[in-house]
Amino acid sequence: MQPATRADNNLARHWRLELQTEQKALQQAFMQKPNVSHLLQAQATLTDRILRALWQTFELDNEATLIAVGGYGRGELFPYSDVDILILLGNEASPETNRKIEELIGVLWDTGLAIGHSVRTLQECLIEAQSDVTVQTNLLEARYLDGHQALYANFLQTVASSMNVAKFFEAKIEEQHQRHARFNDTAYNLEPNIKESPGGLRDLQNIIWIARALHLGSNWRELVKNRILSKHAAQQLRRHERNLQMLRTRLHYLANRREDRLLFDFQNELAAQLGLTTTSRRRASEQLMFRFYQSAKFVGLINEILLQVLRERIYPEQHTVVSITNRFEAVNGLLETKSPTLLYDEPSAILESFLVLQQHPELKGMGAELLRALHRTKHEITPQFRSNPKNKALFIQILQQSRGITHTLKRMNRYGILGRYIPAFGRVSGQMQHDLFHVYTVDEHILNVLANLRRFARAECAHEFPLCSRLFQEFPKPYLLYLGALFHDIAKGRGGDHSTLGTIDARRFCKQHQLPAEDTELVAWLVEAHLVMSSTAQKSDLSDPAVVEKFAQYVSTEQRLIALYLLTVADIRGTSPKIWNAWKGSLLENLFRATQRILRGSNLNEELNARQQQAKEILSYYGVVEQAYQPLWQQMGPAYFMRHEAQLIAWNTRLLLTHINTQTPIVRARLSPAGDGIQTMIYMPDQADIFVRICSFFGRLGYNIVEAKVYTTQNGYALDNFLVLDQSDRKITYRDLLSFIEYELTQKLISQAPPDAPVQGRISRQVKHMPIKPEITIKQETESQYTLLDIATNDRPGLLSRIAHVLQQHHIRLHTAKINTLGNRAEDTFLISDQSGQRLNQNTLSQLEVSLHTQL
Repeated sequence: MQPATRADNNLARHWRLELQTEQKALQQAFMQKPNVSHLLQAQATLTDRILRALWQTFELDNEATLIAVGGYGRGELFPYSDVDILILLGNEASPETNRKIEELIGVLWDTGLAIGHSVRTLQECLIEAQSDVTVQTNLLEARYLDGHQALYANFLQTVASSMNVAKFFEAKIEEQHQRHARFNDTAYNLEPNIKESPGGLRDLQNIIWIARALHLGSNWRELVKNRILSKHAAQQLRRHERNLQMLRTRLHYLANRREDRLLFDFQNELAAQLGLTTTSRRRASEQLMFRFYQSAKFVGLINEILLQVLRERIYPEQHTVVSITNRFEAVNGLLETKSPTLLYDEPSAILESFLVLQQHPELKGMGAELLRALHRTKHEITPQFRSNPKNKALFIQILQQSRGITHTLKRMNRYGILGRYIPAFGRVSGQMQHDLFHVYTVDEHILNVLANLRRFARAECAHEFPLCSRLFQEFPKPYLLYLGALFHDIAKGRGGDHSTLGTIDARRFCKQHQLPAEDTELVAWLVEAHLVMSSTAQKSDLSDPAVVEKFAQYVSTEQRLIALYLLTVADIRGTSPKIWNAWKGSLLENLFRATQRILRGSNLNEELNARQQQAKEILSYYGVVEQAYQPLWQQMGPAYFMRHEAQLIAWNTRLLLTHINTQTPIVRARLSPAGDGIQTMIYMPDQADIFVRICSFFGRLGYNIVEAKVYTTQNGYALDNFLVLDQSDRKITYRDLLSFIEYELTQKLISQAPPDAPVQGRISRQVKHMPIKPEITIKQETESQYTLLDIATNDRPGLLSRIAHVLQQHHIRLHTAKINTLGNRAEDTFLISDQSGQRLNQNTLSQLEVSLHTQL
């Protein structure tokens, strides 16, 4: 590109000032009287004026045409959106023309316009459009700005005549599928994209693009005129479109850049701008997001309906009708009613339509007329409808089918039917959860949990969770698990314990649907207990038989244990793609198997003997005879075998056979047998600052400690086993990393210098906007001299190291630690005592609590 001249700089400076002044005036006017349609048009008009003025300056009229394309071509421009233009050439540009165009583009950028430009001949446009549907879409929305008018007219005619409507339609449908997949096919996450998410503005634009290709209109009014859309639906659609446009516009202004994600950073301020205030029931930001989710749901429904209608216009010859039942038929592979008034005349057909679709896998979905009828008749689902025995039987039948349960319930939710039939579910539809480990709204999370349960039923998924798949296949009434999933979080946001409140809802629902008493009690118990297994596995010392015994007493039967295990695995996996890992899976499976053995009659002594025998068998595989490790085991003491699993016992034993009385630290690391993370063993003469040094080391390395077993042998040695996870996506060579850990951690442990201070890292953006008030719970263990310390707070770099420093300052001895990170929330559990292993006195505990609050 040629260097800018003084004249170019002055020109750019003039129009940059003009642009900034006019944009500021538009923003101020919008804030005083928000009219989003007027603003978007005014933004485009302002840009038109600047582009035309600059175009005239460079005198390109006889050689090229300036065309607005894309969103700018529609005559709508969001505050910080790209300005897409096409400079259309009649022929290959001369060197002089190329020079002028380069200078023009440079000046446009210097004015502050976010220009997205292309310079092409008509032939090049056609070639690009044929290979890239995005280019073809941009050309479809072309709007003349300035330049050679005859060339523009020829362009419009050529683009229109070259359009293969059917091919364009299929490409846009595939593009939409891929875009939705990037968002896990849902808009119901906590920071949705207003433009790109399912139910976002792009879904509306997709309808218009295809309608334009068919010459059916370029706006909703024209689609009504051409009988693609009803007048009432168009009014509703325009209202939801304005809501999305308003949110996106305000978001641009708040971010002071192009930002289409409803980030936590902006939700509170955006809610305040819209006049929303926090009530006893909902925060202002929750009300804001609820509005978005309602718009996204309606847009998604209209998108589905209209794309079917447009498909019929494109393929009018493909019209096949096949009878399904005496009330339903398949039209072009989609379910429709034989009578257009069926759902009005017999509202039971609403639920029946979902059951019929479920029972006929050859159907691709519901037809446009049935979807419209469902939308219009969903208000027929009243208390009388819900009390009708026929409707109750239909709903239970849907849950009892062998296939299609997840898809059916998700459809029922998407079309607003599920929330009408189960009003408690309707109250959590679109409800945010103020934590970062639930990345979806409550209703979406519930249906994800149900989908995870259904995966256990699919033979092709059996390799993912073999134990869960086997248990599920053997479970006599799977629909009871689905009911447990539907109700487990249904009372979120009401205030009070959602498990207790949800139990009441579940029991009432089961009784209303005449489920046997034992089935009702199982579903109600599942809802009440749905958090207990994960809490026990992730916070308690599972190698302590007393912990497992207590859990077994709570569960009481093997059927309950199996049901709770299946629901717990499905629940954790349904919170966020990042929450589940092999370590959590191993904890749950270990607790399940240990509890199952107790429920089948195993006692404490038998458990301990079995654990030692299993360790002996593992050691024998390595050729280690019993006489070689008996001296070491004697020094371990019986408590060691109560608190460590057989595999870990065998690993520790192999490593320490010749190091019983070592004076230098023995540090060994390996990849965790559970499948996630690195297991590290430290053995050395006991000293007070070992835990602090280890936490500081792994914190600075960027690894999270998720489990620590800290033990002191009878000969005064510390034997600590840690499991650490790398939370980043770093590409590493594990052999080198293990060697690094062994060498560097050893150096830290033998160092005479004070332990490193905790890492002072940056708190994440999301944590700043979802702060958690630290909760510290201290409880004396009734079965031992230990004290249980529970800490729940915002996760941050160096958190565990901070806690370790506080424990050291108060001369507290750590026995076990379970470190659980759930999104932005850290839930850490420690089993502690005084230095001699005795119970801590109340004065020390009070001082400890004060110090922890100060640090957190």
